[in-house]
Amino acid sequence: MFTAEKANEKDVVSLSIQDKDIEELLGKEWLLTNERGSYAASTVTGCHTSSYHGLLVGSLNPPANRIMALSNCLEMVIRGSEVFQLSTFEFGDRFAPAGWACLREFRRDSGAHFSYELADVKLHKAVYLVRDSDTVVVEYTFVDLAEPVELVVRPLVGLRDFHTVQRSYAPLVSENVPPAVRVRHDVPGSCELLLGSPTMRFETDSQWWFNFTYRVNRSRGQEDAEDLWTPGFFKGRIEHSGRVAFWAHLSDGLRNSEVSALDVDAVKRDLARHENELHASRAVRSTPAVLRVAADQFVVKRAAAGTVRSTILAGFPWFADWGRDAFIALPGLLLVTGRHEEARSVLSAFAGVVDEGMIPNRFDDRSATAYFNSVDASLWFVNAAFQYLDATGDRATFSKELLPAIRWIIDAYEKGTRFNIHSGSDGLIVAGDSNTQLTWMDAKCDGIAFTPRWGKAVEVNALWHNALCRLHRFHRKEGRAEARRYGTMAEQVAESFGRVFWNETVGYLNDIVMPDGTVDASLRPNQIFAVSLPFGPPLPREQQHAVVDVVERELLTPYGLRTLNRQHPSYKGRYEGPMRRRDEAYHQGTVWPYLIGSFVEAYVKVHDCSAASRTQAAEWLEPLLQHVVDDGCLGSIAEVFDGDTPQRPQGCVAQAWSVGEVIRALHLIHNSKP
Repeated sequence: MFTAEKANEKDVVSLSIQDKDIEELLGKEWLLTNERGSYAASTVTGCHTSSYHGLLVGSLNPPANRIMALSNCLEMVIRGSEVFQLSTFEFGDRFAPAGWACLREFRRDSGAHFSYELADVKLHKAVYLVRDSDTVVVEYTFVDLAEPVELVVRPLVGLRDFHTVQRSYAPLVSENVPPAVRVRHDVPGSCELLLGSPTMRFETDSQWWFNFTYRVNRSRGQEDAEDLWTPGFFKGRIEHSGRVAFWAHLSDGLRNSEVSALDVDAVKRDLARHENELHASRAVRSTPAVLRVAADQFVVKRAAAGTVRSTILAGFPWFADWGRDAFIALPGLLLVTGRHEEARSVLSAFAGVVDEGMIPNRFDDRSATAYFNSVDASLWFVNAAFQYLDATGDRATFSKELLPAIRWIIDAYEKGTRFNIHSGSDGLIVAGDSNTQLTWMDAKCDGIAFTPRWGKAVEVNALWHNALCRLHRFHRKEGRAEARRYGTMAEQVAESFGRVFWNETVGYLNDIVMPDGTVDASLRPNQIFAVSLPFGPPLPREQQHAVVDVVERELLTPYGLRTLNRQHPSYKGRYEGPMRRRDEAYHQGTVWPYLIGSFVEAYVKVHDCSAASRTQAAEWLEPLLQHVVDDGCLGSIAEVFDGDTPQRPQGCVAQAWSVGEVIRALHLIHNSKP
């Protein structure tokens, strides 16, 4: 049985490859990230199954505007007349070459490591992503060679927006700029990919390679074939034993890139130092080492208005920083793990861009444009800000930078702001109309809202009550007259919440109450927040138990909570197929791991933090902890899982709030007291 304690015994994820089926291996991925929002990712075989895979996906405007610069490399070892292939590509229904057959082990720590056996030649390959630069290093280490070998590395270039695929009509060109080769589009202002090696020589031999197949794209109804360009190849000779390195760097092309030899050992030392800092931080024992590394992958830098602040990317490979995701993930990613300065930076950055009393829901993938289409992101910000105050005692930052934003949010939500968000006569928050999707269940395709949750949403009003109680308590401790106002508002919401949302007929909370009083009593997990939040609405104890019991009985799975119970006519047990089918299933039965955090908190709370309840909660987390080390993206937690068994990981392969809430749940289990 896998436990947090066992996870703490190891800092790396490793996998034996030998004798495993290629189909199984293609379902296991690796991911490296840096503080710019750049990443390197593929399967453990090195065969890309998605157009989002690449050895270097850099950020021209960190953490946005990402470019799939270097897709992959054709790698081979030549000994006399023998040629050993290291690479694996998929073309249509075949693999060529099939280097995965020589793989013996995969391991991931501060880099991704691959061990090969090529007859009697033993080779170790490692991929490292530089922390503060759009640069990837691939290092090949040969040990105890019986006779000399040659290594050939042919880079396969994409140099395209990471949401697209490349075609052979792209005007790619290259030029030698020793000690590197520069690749760019033959148009003004093109970004540039620099390729180099400290010890190998480059030979010009430009080619287009056609129809690389991406099976994940095909399964999602996306364009699934790509052409890649190669300017030539690098070639080096190894006599007995030794290391050979290759590197690639993405430049915005606006300035003459400074081309110099890369110190590979310095890169490795910096990565090792950073990982040691993660393990030596104030992180509590409840946080497995592998999850501390996973948490770090989402924490990046964003430059705005002349300053650089920390932010949290919602998920890899395709999400940027989303407000809702950031503030649900922040307590686990940054507070539990002792990264308080970065938590302060994230909160201050978002507080600085409040507009009309709203926190941005997300930033654009290609620019700094903010979008405000969320009713709950601002309330999650309030919750995270108070959790920061609780964890750090930093009243100066809270009062000066966060409290003004919190007050603005409360005033705007009370009086009215965008999207018809306002407080009704009963004190509850009403939001949206039939054309908006403002809660986290926001899937919409071709004008169809699959979960039309407008009016009074149960989790929004639980968050609203939590925010008002937090403000009342804070101002009361400060001896401020404002405490009375927030206390009165909280009392009205508390009285209205139970009357409006408790559904005696079904024995749990309504999910939505429309402005005309019509109720949607669909059994969804949103009601769990009414019990889990620190200052949730004061439901009678028997109602709290009823909520937790029905969620456990009908929605709990080994990987989180279903978004709809299986008996509902709209239930979808598989998250798969083209975008419309996926959007239809996104919140209609699909399982979300992040919900396990609030469920664990609610369960332990209604059972008075007993030892038995904490033991049970720990057992519920074990499948997700096992998923971290042997399924999906090794070393992280997926965005969603299928509702039906087998519950396959789906969506983003690594999701911030999935990781953050598992970390927070472990912390709660280890630190809750009766």
